[in-house]
Amino acid sequence: MKIVILTNEYPPYVYGGAGVHVEYLTRELANLEGKKHSVEVLCFGNQKENAGNLTVEGIDPGIALPYQDPRHRKFMDTLSRNIVMAGSVAEADIVHCHTWYSHLAGCLLKQLVKARLVLTTHSLEPHRPWKVEQLGTAYQASSWVEKTAYENADGVIAVSESMRRDVHDLYGVPFEKIGVIYNGIDLNEFRHSPNPEVLASYQINPDKPFVLFVGRITRQKGIIHLVNAIQHISKDIQIVLCAGAPDTEEVGREMASKVEEAQIKSHNDIIWISRIIPKKDLVALYSHASLFICPSVYEPFGIINLEAMACGTPVVASATGGIPEVVVHNETGLLISFEPVSSADFEPRDPERFSYDLATAINNLLANPDKTEAMARKSRQRVEQHFSWSSIAQKTLEFYKGLLK
Repeated sequence: MKIVILTNEYPPYVYGGAGVHVEYLTRELANLEGKKHSVEVLCFGNQKENAGNLTVEGIDPGIALPYQDPRHRKFMDTLSRNIVMAGSVAEADIVHCHTWYSHLAGCLLKQLVKARLVLTTHSLEPHRPWKVEQLGTAYQASSWVEKTAYENADGVIAVSESMRRDVHDLYGVPFEKIGVIYNGIDLNEFRHSPNPEVLASYQINPDKPFVLFVGRITRQKGIIHLVNAIQHISKDIQIVLCAGAPDTEEVGREMASKVEEAQIKSHNDIIWISRIIPKKDLVALYSHASLFICPSVYEPFGIINLEAMACGTPVVASATGGIPEVVVHNETGLLISFEPVSSADFEPRDPERFSYDLATAINNLLANPDKTEAMARKSRQRVEQHFSWSSIAQKTLEFYKGLLK
């Protein structure tokens, strides 16, 4: 089988869960069934790899298409890369796209090389209205590209049951075309691996418990709600925010203002790490953290929660999207009730209450060390039982075979 994977993100240029997914899925696919399948990855960047039946080619057209609004630059750049992607593939049985950034190329290749078109649903544009801040009217164009791809796909892989329903409801894709295959985790890479030197390097006090957030500064990840919750968190708790790459200058300024406000209102130590953290350091932070906090307002799956759980860290998270399929309430963490403003606006209907509930859950768990220790054990056990990449790759290959029949 000739499998072509189209993606924006691929190492070393990974900034979200979709990039993590593609990195490990492609590696495992290439190793299945005696490495008899060819896996070709086309991605955004300058990557160049050739490892037998796995090849990686970064796409950089070297040209800049014109645009009239500065917010359209990224969309026009995406179009140029998709055109080059479409012209770079000679043959394929399966073309598998990840996020709208590669969907146009996938639609073209379905016609050009008569491949089966597969989409993995990491997120959906209509559920991310805050992207208007980044893209302007190009958000309408990216939504159109995504809609067109779902209307033309031969098969769709949803990363959660929640996303399966969303794909059907938004784009009318028949349920029989949509399979559910969860995200996975590298169980050897992500495991309990404490390292006090890492704490010292980030000025984290090893003698005080801390809760941890990891993610981009974006409306989707709900970090502002967590910062607003700090004033209600017990004062002996450190707050470690591994948060960078703001979506826009506006949300970046809002984040800085809210952190400054939290430092005035609370007595907690707030450690804000805005630079990219090496994976080994991140594993150590997960391992030392008392709790991992995921206050997302929109989360199709939440691979970041798997990373924390694999390191034996309980999770406090919003009960939205695919998160309840990962975090088991009262067993591997606590889920916070989440009521969005509407089906088109995923901000919490009562932001103050949501922040207060986050803080209350954090305080209650940290006041009960026996419970958190039990949750830590169950977190690792759950990940081992349900979320290994080898089983996910095998399920993905079987999905491909079903389409080719």
